[in-house]
Amino acid sequence: MLVDDHALVRMGFRMLLADAQVEVVAEAGDGEQACQDYARVRPDVVVMDLSMPGMGGIEAVRRLLAQDAKVRVLALSAHEDTAHSSRVLRAGALGYLAKRSAPEALATAVRTVARGERYVDPQTAQALAMAQLEGGGSPADVLSEREFSVFVQLARGASVAQVAENLKVSPSTVGTHLYHVKQKLGASNQSELTLVALRWGLIQA
Repeated sequence: MLVDDHALVRMGFRMLLADAQVEVVAEAGDGEQACQDYARVRPDVVVMDLSMPGMGGIEAVRRLLAQDAKVRVLALSAHEDTAHSSRVLRAGALGYLAKRSAPEALATAVRTVARGERYVDPQTAQALAMAQLEGGGSPADVLSEREFSVFVQLARGASVAQVAENLKVSPSTVGTHLYHVKQKLGASNQSELTLVALRWGLIQA
C-alpha cells in the first residue's frame, strides 16, 4: 500500500515497483485513509510518507500498529533531519528510506521490510549513528512523541482545533502540549515554533 498525498509521487513509485515485480494493491492520500483501508486490503508492506496533511505519517504508523501489531511499515521522507527517522522507527516502522535515495533502493527496501527485517538507507543510518555519538540532534529531541507530533503540525500552520481533530484529542489537551513545547524550545508563539522547525529541517519552506 502506497501512502502519499501527491498522486504523481504515488504514480512514480507504482511504476518503479512494477518494474521490480512488486504489486501495489492500494493507494491512500493521507494517514486517515490508510488506517481506514488497511484492514480491508491487508498489504504485506505499507510505504508511508511522513509529511502529509492531517495526522501525518508518524501518527498513522502508531494507529496502524494499534490495529495490527504485525503491520510492516516502510517510512519515506524528504526530511534531512534525524528527528523524523528516529521517531518513526521508535513508533514501530520497520524501515526508513530518504526520498533522496537512488530509485532502485525503493524495491530493495520494500522487499527487506516484507521479510520482517529492518531497513534504513545508508545516509540516514550514518546520520543517526553520528547524532547518537555526538549527543547532538535537533532541539525537538527533548519533546515527547505526542509533543513532537503537535509541534510539527503547529509549525506547518495548523490551528489548535485542527491538531485536536487530527490527533482525536481535545483542544485543551493540545493546548497543554503546546505550553510544554514552547517551554522546552524557548518559543513564545507559533511563528517562533515554525522558525525552529525550519532551522532544523523538520519542515520544508
